[in-house]
Amino acid sequence: MSSFLTGLACDLRAGHPRGVTSVCSSHPIVIRAALRRAVLDESEVLIEATCNQVNQFGGYTGMQPADFVRFVLQIADEEGLAPARIVFGGDHLGPNPWKGDAPEAAMEKAEAMVEAYVAAGFRKIHLDASMGCLGEPVALDDETTAGRAARLASRADAVAREKGLPLPLYIIGTEVPVPGGADHALSDLQPTAPEAARHTIEVHRRIFAEHGLDGVFERVLGVVVQPGVEFGSENVIPYQPEKAILLNAVLGEEPKLVFEAHSTDYQSQPALTALVRDGYAILKVGPGLTFALREALYGLDLVASELEPTYGDRPLRAAMEHLMLRESKDWKGHYHGTDAEQALQRHYSYSDRIRYYWNRPEAEAAVARLRDALDGRVIPETLMRQFLPFLDVGLGQTGSVDDILIASVDRELATYAAACRA
Repeated sequence: MSSFLTGLACDLRAGHPRGVTSVCSSHPIVIRAALRRAVLDESEVLIEATCNQVNQFGGYTGMQPADFVRFVLQIADEEGLAPARIVFGGDHLGPNPWKGDAPEAAMEKAEAMVEAYVAAGFRKIHLDASMGCLGEPVALDDETTAGRAARLASRADAVAREKGLPLPLYIIGTEVPVPGGADHALSDLQPTAPEAARHTIEVHRRIFAEHGLDGVFERVLGVVVQPGVEFGSENVIPYQPEKAILLNAVLGEEPKLVFEAHSTDYQSQPALTALVRDGYAILKVGPGLTFALREALYGLDLVASELEPTYGDRPLRAAMEHLMLRESKDWKGHYHGTDAEQALQRHYSYSDRIRYYWNRPEAEAAVARLRDALDGRVIPETLMRQFLPFLDVGLGQTGSVDDILIASVDRELATYAAACRA
């Protein structure tokens, strides 16, 4: 892995800040786009899974950590990317999936999850034990959080040593935006208070030492903080460096650390570049990538409706609407307003909760029908300009649906790559 992650803090202090894009998605097209971008850039790539998405019980993807690694490595083999150039990360690893259990029971499951992640080859581990379990406050104090994080780190290190694997690299801190974005319009957002960031670092350092884990804390790469970025259902709060000056100064006191920024989706390249410059060296993105995927899918749905008489009128969108109305638990409670407003949000919200549906049989069948209608056909340039004007891939050429989907996702990845090189 060379200094892909371990050199971030040194590079920042040397006056050469660089960043790493953390790709947080399990969609095969997004994964393929990220791996293809790494091949193009001759770079390494960071792919992360979350505790709810992938765990020892399968998570909502049905994949255990080892399954996820195999899934990604299979695509990497097809794309010609060496496994050594892929870093796997585990995000929000802690008791969150089992917060309805008693604390000790939830922590035992969290330890087993961390063990499964590390044994599968995940190297970057975000320790997040901030959420309360049964009978506890919703958010725990820093002392309790750090104690549970130390317990998880101890288990992770033990497994790595037992398996002869490289010791994990850790991320601490939990002040992050709502996973998947806020469910309402946003007008303002305050960065993490600098004293709160300092306290998080100091408490974790002390608690780790009390547990005999001083050496483990030396492998803490960074701290999750809120730099003042977020996206709601219909709007984005951009990074405003002037609001984060005092928070950013904390890194001047911690020469071995960088910040990790969550929910950087939909930020402009100048905003992402500014984040990297200010020490937010790890930029997490997920919904923004699947939003770009959905944009291309719906654009091609319109293209096929015009080009193929037997295809019908936007059957992909109709299939997704039918599916989301029938199985509403992944969006209901997140989208609000009138029926018409909720219908728009189901398909076009920045929160992109439609991403939870693409791996279901009905959705896969609708996408397969789209491929059948367009694969191997020349899509007229005029139709591409009408429905996918932001893409110039395959104009006037015979191409594949997947190449167009990957190109749409790569537009976002290329923005991150440019910002991370700045």
